[in-house]
Amino acid sequence: MLSPLSGIRILDLSRFYSGPHATQLLAGLGAEVIRIDDPAQLMGQAKAPPYAGAQGVAAAAQTPNDLSIHYLKRNRGKQAITLNLKAAEGVALFRQLVAKADVVFENFTPGVAERLGIGYAQLAEDFPRLVYCALTGWGSTGPDASEKSYDPIAQAAAGLMGITGQPGDPPLKAGSPLSDGIAGVHAALGIMAALMQRGATGKGQFVDVSMVDCLLSLVMDEPLDHYEALGLSPQQGNRIPRFSPFNTFQASDGWLVIGAATPGQWLALCRCMGEPELADDPNWRDIGWRIANVDTVEAKVSNWVGKLTAAEAEQTIRRAGGIAGIIRDIDSMKAWPHLAERGSLIPLEHPRSGEVPDTLACAFPLRFSGSEVRYQTPAPWPGQDNAAVYGALLELTEAEQTCLKKDGVI
Repeated sequence: MLSPLSGIRILDLSRFYSGPHATQLLAGLGAEVIRIDDPAQLMGQAKAPPYAGAQGVAAAAQTPNDLSIHYLKRNRGKQAITLNLKAAEGVALFRQLVAKADVVFENFTPGVAERLGIGYAQLAEDFPRLVYCALTGWGSTGPDASEKSYDPIAQAAAGLMGITGQPGDPPLKAGSPLSDGIAGVHAALGIMAALMQRGATGKGQFVDVSMVDCLLSLVMDEPLDHYEALGLSPQQGNRIPRFSPFNTFQASDGWLVIGAATPGQWLALCRCMGEPELADDPNWRDIGWRIANVDTVEAKVSNWVGKLTAAEAEQTIRRAGGIAGIIRDIDSMKAWPHLAERGSLIPLEHPRSGEVPDTLACAFPLRFSGSEVRYQTPAPWPGQDNAAVYGALLELTEAEQTCLKKDGVI
Protein backbone atom coordinates (compact mmCIF):
# COMPACT_ATOMS: atom_id res chain seq x y z
CA MET A 1 0.00 0.00 0.00
CA LEU A 2 1.03 3.56 -0.61
CA SER A 3 1.72 5.90 2.27
CA PRO A 4 -0.21 9.22 2.41
CA LEU A 5 2.90 11.37 1.85
CA SER A 6 4.77 9.12 -0.59
CA GLY A 7 6.76 11.26 -3.01
CA ILE A 8 7.11 14.25 -0.65
CA ARG A 9 10.69 15.24 0.20
CA ILE A 10 11.46 17.30 3.31
CA LEU A 11 14.74 18.98 4.26
CA ASP A 12 14.87 18.95 8.04
CA LEU A 13 17.07 21.52 9.79
CA SER A 14 15.30 21.24 13.14
CA ARG A 15 16.74 20.33 16.53
CA PHE A 16 15.65 19.32 20.06
CA TYR A 17 12.07 17.94 20.31
CA SER A 18 9.39 20.06 18.64
CA GLY A 19 10.87 20.10 15.13
CA PRO A 20 12.13 16.50 15.03
CA HIS A 21 8.75 15.35 16.37
CA ALA A 22 6.97 17.11 13.52
CA THR A 23 9.23 15.69 10.83
CA GLN A 24 9.12 12.22 12.36
CA LEU A 25 5.33 12.25 12.11
CA LEU A 26 5.67 13.24 8.45
CA ALA A 27 8.20 10.45 7.93
CA GLY A 28 5.76 7.98 9.46
CA LEU A 29 3.20 9.15 6.92
CA GLY A 30 5.62 8.26 4.13
CA ALA A 31 7.53 11.48 3.43
CA GLU A 32 11.23 11.28 2.64
CA VAL A 33 12.81 13.30 5.44
CA ILE A 34 16.47 14.29 5.10
CA ARG A 35 17.94 15.46 8.40
CA ILE A 36 20.79 17.94 7.95
CA ASP A 37 23.56 18.27 10.57
CA ASP A 38 26.55 20.59 10.74
CA PRO A 39 29.70 18.52 10.01
CA ALA A 40 31.58 20.58 12.60
CA GLN A 41 29.08 19.51 15.27
CA LEU A 42 28.20 16.15 13.82
CA MET A 43 27.15 14.39 17.02
CA GLY A 44 25.81 17.47 18.83
CA GLN A 45 22.25 16.18 19.09
CA ALA A 46 23.06 12.49 19.00
CA LYS A 47 25.51 12.46 21.90
CA ALA A 48 23.59 13.55 24.98
CA PRO A 49 22.50 11.66 28.10
CA PRO A 50 20.85 9.34 28.70
CA TYR A 51 22.52 7.08 26.13
CA ALA A 52 21.22 3.93 24.48
CA GLY A 53 23.05 1.14 22.71
CA ALA A 54 23.82 -2.56 22.68
CA GLN A 55 24.21 -2.66 26.46
CA GLY A 56 20.99 -0.81 27.18
CA VAL A 57 20.34 2.66 28.60
CA ALA A 58 22.70 4.51 30.92
CA ALA A 59 23.54 8.03 32.06
CA ALA A 60 26.98 7.79 30.42
CA ALA A 61 27.92 6.24 27.07
CA GLN A 62 28.97 2.62 27.50
CA THR A 63 30.32 2.11 23.96
CA PRO A 64 31.49 4.47 21.18
CA ASN A 65 28.32 3.62 19.24
CA ASP A 66 25.91 4.70 21.97
CA LEU A 67 23.54 7.51 20.96
CA SER A 68 21.13 9.71 22.87
CA ILE A 69 17.91 7.83 23.57
CA HIS A 70 15.99 10.98 22.67
CA TYR A 71 17.78 11.23 19.33
CA LEU A 72 16.90 7.59 18.61
CA LYS A 73 13.24 8.14 19.46
CA ARG A 74 12.78 11.43 17.59
CA ASN A 75 14.48 10.66 14.29
CA ARG A 76 13.09 7.31 13.21
CA GLY A 77 12.28 6.95 9.54
CA LYS A 78 14.68 9.70 8.43
CA GLN A 79 17.85 9.97 6.39
CA ALA A 80 20.82 12.00 7.66
CA ILE A 81 23.42 14.08 5.85
CA THR A 82 25.96 16.71 6.87
CA LEU A 83 26.17 20.21 5.40
CA ASN A 84 27.93 23.39 6.52
CA LEU A 85 25.43 26.19 5.95
CA LYS A 86 27.93 28.80 7.12
CA ALA A 87 29.99 28.17 3.98
CA ALA A 88 28.99 29.63 0.61
CA GLU A 89 29.50 26.21 -0.99
CA GLY A 90 27.18 24.71 1.64
CA VAL A 91 24.42 27.20 0.89
CA ALA A 92 24.82 26.51 -2.83
CA LEU A 93 24.44 22.77 -2.20
CA PHE A 94 21.42 23.43 0.00
CA ARG A 95 19.75 25.35 -2.80
CA GLN A 96 20.38 22.38 -5.11
CA LEU A 97 18.62 20.20 -2.56
CA VAL A 98 15.75 22.68 -2.27
CA ALA A 99 15.27 22.43 -6.04
CA LYS A 100 14.48 18.73 -5.53
CA ALA A 101 12.47 19.12 -2.32
CA ASP A 102 8.91 20.02 -1.37
CA VAL A 103 9.41 21.30 2.16
CA VAL A 104 12.08 23.05 4.21
CA PHE A 105 11.61 22.77 7.96
CA GLU A 106 13.61 24.73 10.55
CA ASN A 107 13.30 25.82 14.17
CA PHE A 108 16.06 28.41 14.31
CA THR A 109 15.59 31.63 16.26
CA PRO A 110 13.94 34.11 13.83
CA GLY A 111 16.58 35.82 11.71
CA VAL A 112 19.12 32.97 11.75
CA ALA A 113 17.92 31.41 8.49
CA GLU A 114 18.01 34.81 6.79
CA ARG A 115 21.58 35.44 7.98
CA LEU A 116 22.55 32.08 6.51
CA GLY A 117 20.89 33.00 3.22
CA ILE A 118 18.22 30.28 3.41
CA GLY A 119 15.19 32.18 4.71
CA TYR A 120 11.81 31.76 3.06
CA ALA A 121 11.93 35.00 1.06
CA GLN A 122 15.43 34.14 -0.14
CA LEU A 123 14.33 30.72 -1.38
CA ALA A 124 10.77 31.37 -2.55
CA GLU A 125 11.86 33.71 -5.33
CA ASP A 126 13.62 30.84 -7.11
CA PHE A 127 11.44 28.01 -5.76
CA PRO A 128 7.83 29.24 -5.72
CA ARG A 129 6.42 25.76 -5.04
CA LEU A 130 8.39 25.45 -1.80
CA VAL A 131 6.53 24.98 1.49
CA TYR A 132 8.68 26.46 4.25
CA CYS A 133 7.87 25.87 7.92
CA ALA A 134 9.51 27.79 10.76
CA LEU A 135 8.71 26.53 14.26
CA THR A 136 9.79 28.93 16.99
CA GLY A 137 8.97 29.68 20.61
CA TRP A 138 7.15 32.95 20.01
CA GLY A 139 6.41 32.98 16.28
CA SER A 140 8.12 34.82 13.44
CA THR A 141 6.50 38.19 14.25
CA GLY A 142 5.80 40.22 17.38
CA PRO A 143 7.92 41.98 20.01
CA ASP A 144 9.28 38.74 21.50
CA ALA A 145 9.92 36.93 18.21
CA SER A 146 13.71 37.16 18.52
CA GLU A 147 13.78 35.64 22.02
CA LYS A 148 14.80 32.02 22.53
CA SER A 149 12.54 29.55 24.27
CA TYR A 150 12.30 26.04 25.64
CA ASP A 151 9.24 23.98 26.51
CA PRO A 152 8.88 25.16 30.15
CA ILE A 153 9.23 28.78 29.00
CA ALA A 154 6.37 28.28 26.54
CA GLN A 155 4.29 26.50 29.21
CA ALA A 156 4.83 29.49 31.49
CA ALA A 157 4.04 32.07 28.80
CA ALA A 158 0.89 30.31 27.57
CA GLY A 159 -0.51 30.10 31.09
CA LEU A 160 -0.35 26.32 31.48
CA MET A 161 1.98 26.40 34.49
CA GLY A 162 -0.27 28.91 36.21
CA ILE A 163 -3.32 26.63 36.04
CA THR A 164 -1.58 23.32 36.79
CA GLY A 165 -1.54 21.91 40.31
CA GLN A 166 -3.76 22.16 43.37
CA PRO A 167 -5.26 25.54 44.37
CA GLY A 168 -2.61 27.66 46.09
CA ASP A 169 0.33 25.51 44.98
CA PRO A 170 3.36 27.04 43.22
CA PRO A 171 3.25 27.01 39.38
CA LEU A 172 3.86 23.54 37.96
CA LYS A 173 4.81 22.35 34.48
CA ALA A 174 3.20 19.36 32.78
CA GLY A 175 4.98 16.07 33.33
CA SER A 176 6.02 15.80 29.66
CA PRO A 177 7.25 18.56 27.29
CA LEU A 178 3.72 19.27 26.18
CA SER A 179 4.43 22.55 24.39
CA ASP A 180 7.11 20.93 22.23
CA GLY A 181 4.90 18.00 21.31
CA ILE A 182 1.80 20.08 20.58
CA ALA A 183 3.78 22.51 18.42
CA GLY A 184 5.24 19.60 16.47
CA VAL A 185 1.79 18.19 15.75
CA HIS A 186 0.51 21.61 14.67
CA ALA A 187 3.54 22.09 12.43
CA ALA A 188 2.95 18.75 10.71
CA LEU A 189 -0.72 19.70 10.22
CA GLY A 190 0.26 23.10 8.79
CA ILE A 191 2.72 21.56 6.35
CA MET A 192 0.16 19.05 5.07
CA ALA A 193 -2.43 21.81 4.64
CA ALA A 194 0.07 23.92 2.69
CA LEU A 195 0.92 20.94 0.48
CA MET A 196 -2.78 20.39 -0.23
CA GLN A 197 -3.24 24.03 -1.19
CA ARG A 198 -0.15 23.83 -3.40
CA GLY A 199 -1.81 20.96 -5.20
CA ALA A 200 -4.64 23.32 -6.14
CA THR A 201 -2.68 26.52 -6.77
CA GLY A 202 0.82 25.33 -7.69
CA LYS A 203 2.28 27.74 -5.13
CA GLY A 204 4.03 27.05 -1.85
CA GLN A 205 3.93 29.29 1.21
CA PHE A 206 5.42 30.11 4.60
CA VAL A 207 4.03 28.27 7.64
CA ASP A 208 4.68 30.18 10.87
CA VAL A 209 4.32 27.99 13.99
CA SER A 210 4.63 29.38 17.51
CA MET A 211 4.97 27.05 20.50
CA VAL A 212 3.11 29.58 22.64
CA ASP A 213 0.26 29.98 20.13
CA CYS A 214 -0.20 26.22 19.80
CA LEU A 215 -0.30 25.62 23.54
CA LEU A 216 -2.50 28.67 24.09
CA SER A 217 -5.08 27.17 21.71
CA LEU A 218 -5.49 24.32 24.20
CA VAL A 219 -5.26 26.32 27.40
CA MET A 220 -7.88 28.87 26.32
CA ASP A 221 -10.46 26.18 25.64
CA GLU A 222 -11.31 26.83 29.29
CA PRO A 223 -13.00 30.19 30.05
CA LEU A 224 -10.08 31.26 32.24
CA ASP A 225 -10.96 34.93 31.82
CA HIS A 226 -14.22 34.25 33.71
CA TYR A 227 -12.95 31.92 36.45
CA GLU A 228 -12.68 34.69 39.05
CA ALA A 229 -16.24 35.88 38.42
CA LEU A 230 -17.42 32.26 38.60
CA GLY A 231 -15.71 31.82 41.97
CA LEU A 232 -13.20 29.31 40.60
CA SER A 233 -9.52 29.02 41.32
CA PRO A 234 -7.38 28.99 38.15
CA GLN A 235 -5.72 25.87 39.60
CA GLN A 236 -8.23 23.03 39.66
CA GLY A 237 -5.88 20.13 40.40
CA ASN A 238 -7.38 17.05 38.75
CA ARG A 239 -10.92 18.38 38.77
CA ILE A 240 -12.91 19.50 35.74
CA PRO A 241 -15.05 22.32 37.16
CA ARG A 242 -17.93 21.78 34.74
CA PHE A 243 -18.72 18.34 36.17
CA SER A 244 -19.06 16.66 39.54
CA PRO A 245 -17.67 14.23 40.36
CA PHE A 246 -14.68 14.39 38.02
CA ASN A 247 -11.40 13.83 39.79
CA THR A 248 -8.78 11.33 40.84
CA PHE A 249 -9.67 8.89 43.61
CA GLN A 250 -7.49 6.58 45.67
CA ALA A 251 -8.34 2.89 45.70
CA SER A 252 -6.81 0.33 48.06
CA ASP A 253 -3.86 -0.32 45.73
CA GLY A 254 -3.61 2.71 43.47
CA TRP A 255 -5.43 5.60 41.85
CA LEU A 256 -8.01 6.06 39.13
CA VAL A 257 -9.93 8.85 37.42
CA ILE A 258 -13.70 8.83 37.70
CA GLY A 259 -15.92 11.20 35.76
CA ALA A 260 -19.66 11.79 35.52
CA ALA A 261 -20.37 14.26 32.74
CA THR A 262 -23.93 13.14 31.93
CA PRO A 263 -27.00 12.18 33.99
CA GLY A 264 -26.61 8.59 32.81
CA GLN A 265 -23.01 8.42 34.00
CA TRP A 266 -24.02 9.83 37.39
CA LEU A 267 -26.82 7.25 37.66
CA ALA A 268 -24.34 4.48 36.81
CA LEU A 269 -21.99 5.67 39.55
CA CYS A 270 -24.82 5.85 42.09
CA ARG A 271 -25.72 2.25 41.31
CA CYS A 272 -22.10 1.18 41.69
CA MET A 273 -21.93 2.82 45.11
CA GLY A 274 -25.11 1.02 46.15
CA GLU A 275 -27.05 4.27 46.42
CA PRO A 276 -29.30 4.46 43.32
CA GLU A 277 -31.73 6.67 45.25
CA LEU A 278 -29.23 9.56 44.97
CA ALA A 279 -30.05 9.79 41.26
CA ASP A 280 -33.63 10.71 42.18
CA ASP A 281 -32.78 13.14 44.98
CA PRO A 282 -33.56 16.73 43.84
CA ASN A 283 -30.16 17.95 45.02
CA TRP A 284 -27.86 15.06 44.13
CA ARG A 285 -29.28 14.63 40.64
CA ASP A 286 -28.72 18.34 39.87
CA ILE A 287 -25.30 18.95 38.30
CA GLY A 288 -25.28 22.55 39.59
CA TRP A 289 -25.78 21.38 43.17
CA ARG A 290 -23.11 18.71 42.82
CA ILE A 291 -20.61 21.27 41.47
CA ALA A 292 -21.37 23.67 44.33
CA ASN A 293 -21.01 20.82 46.83
CA VAL A 294 -18.17 19.01 45.12
CA ASP A 295 -16.32 18.22 48.37
CA THR A 296 -19.36 16.38 49.72
CA VAL A 297 -19.83 14.48 46.46
CA GLU A 298 -16.17 13.49 46.22
CA ALA A 299 -16.10 12.36 49.84
CA LYS A 300 -18.88 9.87 49.11
CA VAL A 301 -17.13 8.55 46.00
CA SER A 302 -13.79 8.33 47.84
CA ASN A 303 -15.34 6.29 50.64
CA TRP A 304 -16.63 3.73 48.14
CA VAL A 305 -13.49 3.59 45.98
CA GLY A 306 -11.19 3.20 48.97
CA LYS A 307 -12.69 -0.21 49.75
CA LEU A 308 -11.85 -1.60 46.29
CA THR A 309 -8.76 -2.13 44.18
CA ALA A 310 -8.34 0.26 41.28
CA ALA A 311 -9.11 -2.54 38.82
CA GLU A 312 -12.27 -3.53 40.71
CA ALA A 313 -13.52 0.05 40.80
CA GLU A 314 -12.73 0.62 37.13
CA GLN A 315 -14.48 -2.54 35.95
CA THR A 316 -17.48 -2.04 38.22
CA ILE A 317 -18.07 1.46 36.86
CA ARG A 318 -17.50 0.44 33.25
CA ARG A 319 -19.89 -2.50 33.48
CA ALA A 320 -22.55 -0.14 34.83
CA GLY A 321 -22.10 2.21 31.89
CA GLY A 322 -19.97 4.80 33.63
CA ILE A 323 -16.49 6.11 32.85
CA ALA A 324 -13.31 5.42 34.80
CA GLY A 325 -9.65 4.76 34.10
CA ILE A 326 -6.72 3.52 36.14
CA ILE A 327 -3.77 5.90 36.50
CA ARG A 328 -0.94 3.84 35.08
CA ASP A 329 2.81 3.95 35.61
CA ILE A 330 5.27 2.81 32.96
CA ASP A 331 5.30 -0.82 34.14
CA SER A 332 1.52 -0.94 34.02
CA MET A 333 1.51 0.50 30.50
CA LYS A 334 4.02 -2.10 29.34
CA ALA A 335 1.82 -4.88 30.74
CA TRP A 336 -1.48 -3.46 29.43
CA PRO A 337 -3.09 -5.90 26.95
CA HIS A 338 -4.84 -3.05 25.13
CA LEU A 339 -1.55 -1.42 24.08
CA ALA A 340 -0.10 -4.82 23.22
CA GLU A 341 -3.05 -5.66 20.95
CA ARG A 342 -2.72 -2.35 19.10
CA GLY A 343 1.06 -2.54 18.87
CA SER A 344 1.34 0.90 20.45
CA LEU A 345 4.72 0.24 22.06
CA ILE A 346 7.55 -1.21 19.98
CA PRO A 347 11.23 -1.96 20.61
CA LEU A 348 13.56 1.02 20.16
CA GLU A 349 16.17 0.32 17.50
CA HIS A 350 19.72 1.60 17.14
CA PRO A 351 21.12 2.07 13.60
CA ARG A 352 24.25 0.03 14.33
CA SER A 353 23.43 -2.35 17.16
CA GLY A 354 19.77 -3.22 16.58
CA GLU A 355 17.20 -3.35 19.37
CA VAL A 356 18.14 -1.51 22.55
CA PRO A 357 17.65 -4.01 25.41
CA ASP A 358 14.48 -3.54 27.48
CA THR A 359 13.65 -0.21 25.83
CA LEU A 360 10.39 0.73 24.13
CA ALA A 361 9.25 3.62 21.97
CA CYS A 362 5.83 4.60 20.67
CA ALA A 363 4.75 3.26 17.31
CA PHE A 364 3.28 5.68 14.79
CA PRO A 365 0.13 6.87 16.60
CA LEU A 366 -2.37 6.86 13.72
CA ARG A 367 -3.99 3.91 11.95
CA PHE A 368 -5.18 3.99 8.32
CA SER A 369 -7.28 1.32 6.63
CA GLY A 370 -5.84 1.91 3.16
CA SER A 371 -2.34 3.23 3.78
CA GLU A 372 0.92 1.96 5.20
CA VAL A 373 2.04 4.22 8.03
CA ARG A 374 5.03 3.44 10.22
CA TYR A 375 8.61 4.41 10.90
CA GLN A 376 10.40 2.42 8.23
CA THR A 377 13.91 2.66 9.68
CA PRO A 378 15.65 3.41 12.98
CA ALA A 379 17.07 6.86 13.56
CA PRO A 380 20.06 7.35 11.23
CA TRP A 381 23.65 7.58 12.28
CA PRO A 382 24.52 11.26 11.68
CA GLY A 383 25.78 11.75 8.14
CA GLN A 384 25.14 8.15 7.09
CA ASP A 385 23.28 9.12 3.90
CA ASN A 386 25.79 11.57 2.43
CA ALA A 387 26.72 9.28 -0.43
CA ALA A 388 23.11 8.47 -1.31
CA VAL A 389 21.91 12.08 -1.23
CA TYR A 390 24.92 13.86 -2.71
CA GLY A 391 25.75 11.04 -5.11
CA ALA A 392 22.40 9.69 -6.25
CA LEU A 393 20.21 12.77 -5.74
CA LEU A 394 22.59 15.61 -6.67
CA GLU A 395 24.79 13.43 -8.91
CA LEU A 396 28.08 14.59 -7.41
CA THR A 397 31.07 12.38 -8.15
CA GLU A 398 33.01 10.65 -5.42
CA ALA A 399 35.91 12.99 -6.10
CA GLU A 400 33.67 16.03 -5.67
CA GLN A 401 32.28 14.64 -2.44
CA THR A 402 35.76 13.91 -1.13
CA CYS A 403 36.84 17.46 -1.90
CA LEU A 404 33.77 18.93 -0.21
CA LYS A 405 34.37 16.80 2.87
CA LYS A 406 38.03 17.82 3.00
CA ASP A 407 36.96 21.48 2.90
CA GLY A 408 34.44 20.99 5.70
CA VAL A 409 31.43 21.66 3.49
CA ILE A 410 29.86 18.23 4.00
